[in-house]
Amino acid sequence: MCHYCGCRDIPLIKEFIAEHERVTDTAGDALRALDRGDPAAARVLVDRMAGELTAHWRGEEDGLFRVMSEDPEYAEYIAALEAEHRDLAALLPALDLGSPRDVATFREAMHELRRHIAKEEDGLFPASLTALSGDAWDASMAAWRRAHS
Repeated sequence: MCHYCGCRDIPLIKEFIAEHERVTDTAGDALRALDRGDPAAARVLVDRMAGELTAHWRGEEDGLFRVMSEDPEYAEYIAALEAEHRDLAALLPALDLGSPRDVATFREAMHELRRHIAKEEDGLFPASLTALSGDAWDASMAAWRRAHS
């Protein structure tokens, strides 16, 4: 994430970034569990990560994404991010972490997740500073709160 635009100082963006960090930390723990041959522990961690992502995505999509996608400049970019959310949401519970093929799929998905996060943190979040009004920020924060109640 960049540190030059100031978006990290916006309370909602701080929350999104903290969620990203929790998810990637949990993904790392799951990968380490797989590396030590413990797919059961990895499954618990992947399920925890999926739960965190469900609330995170709801907060993004019902709030920041919704208000930003009203601007045609951002609509296509946001639609692609939402499609990536759907793909990962379908993948995570379907993984058989005892299968080498699915473990490889999970590893690749975690690389894709990092790229996805970079698209948000390095692209969309900084753009939100100039794209959103006070009312749009309020609506975005309210959606995040609803998703995390």
